[in-house]
Amino acid sequence: MQSPVNNPSVRIACSSCNLRELCLPVDLDGHEMQQLDALTSLKRTFRRGEYLYRSGEAFRALYAIRTGFFKTQALHEDGREQVTGFQMPGEIIGLDAICSDAHSCDAVALEDSEICEIPFDRLEELSRELPNLQRHLHKIMSREIVRDHGIMMLLGSMRAEERLAAFLLNLSQRFSARGYSPNAFHLRMTRQEIGSYLGLKLETVSRTLSSFQEHGLLSVRVREVEIMDMLRLRSFVVGA
Repeated sequence: MQSPVNNPSVRIACSSCNLRELCLPVDLDGHEMQQLDALTSLKRTFRRGEYLYRSGEAFRALYAIRTGFFKTQALHEDGREQVTGFQMPGEIIGLDAICSDAHSCDAVALEDSEICEIPFDRLEELSRELPNLQRHLHKIMSREIVRDHGIMMLLGSMRAEERLAAFLLNLSQRFSARGYSPNAFHLRMTRQEIGSYLGLKLETVSRTLSSFQEHGLLSVRVREVEIMDMLRLRSFVVGA
């Protein structure tokens, strides 16, 4: 495992982090927030391509992403890598290991990133004292279950155009929730990684993006994507 680059100068507390509404409860009082600040004091930075954790490693912490992007991936028996998710600032990763005390996938930085490390044993202790924190943890776990169900629907019943449209709309919504443009954003992942996640071949991803561009739905310049017609893109996905 490559070593993360620790940055001791970074000591931004949960109470002053601009992602706290996405990441952790906002309805804690001053003393409760101080307890949470103490719990998440360890900040670590990772360069692009470095591993936050690997499949099989012992579970000891959850990780809140402060800056950057990560992907999670699992390994098939034949050695192929399957991307299982893309995570951005304000999201918590590592939940896959709670049931077995070992990670079931790898987490890899897609760009230079920073995380807050949250020791799980201490988080469990604190959540027993703070009902609001415990409820928030349950919400995070429920969100992961819903996300997994969504992926199953995506891969099981959608055509290539529907899968890619749903993927782009999901990114749009997540960027918007963080105060960024929902229409124009930079893809941190490659087309190969998008295909792995959506169960599509690289050629299919590239062809579908080109088709969307030709029909005026998108403007694509390498990894820069601008959604030109949100309504038509949504029309590909029932209920979007």
